Amino acid sequence: MTDAGTESEVTDGKALPGVISLQDTLPERMGIVLLEASPERVVATMPVAGNIQPYGLLHGGASVVLAETLGSIGAAMHAARLFGGLAVGIEVNATHHKSARTGLVTGVATPLRLGGMIATYEIVITDEDGERVCTARLTCALRRS
Repeated sequence: MTDAGTESEVTDGKALPGVISLQDTLPERMGIVLLEASPERVVATMPVAGNIQPYGLLHGGASVVLAETLGSIGAAMHAARLFGGLAVGIEVNATHHKSARTGLVTGVATPLRLGGMIATYEIVITDEDGERVCTARLTCALRRS
C-alpha cells in the first residue's frame, strides 16, 4: 500500500496488501470475499451454503464471523493509517433480524467512531433482496505493531 491503509485495495478478494490477508483463515474457509475495503467502509459477501445450522438457516455465528471480519479489517486499516499499527477485537454483539436460506449475504461495515486507541464499527448484513439479516457492532483496540 502506498499510504498505509488509506485507500481501498482489494486485489483478489482475499488480501489487502500490507494490512491483512484472509488466506488460510476462518473467513476464507467460510467463503467470505472482500469487495471493497477502506477505514471508512468495508464490504464483503458470504455464501449461505456451507454456513448453515441444522434447520437449514444461516448460522448466527457465521453472521458474527462476517461482521467481526469486516470491522476488524476496517479497524486494522485505520490503525495502519494512523501509526502503522494493528487492531484487535475487544467486544462484538449482534442482533439477528431474519433468516437466510440460500444465496449470498452481504456485509457492510461503517465506523461509528475512529479514535486513536479504539475503533467501533456497525456492520449491517443483508440478504440478496436487500433485507437486513443481522446488525452487529464491533469495538477494536488499536495497537502499535
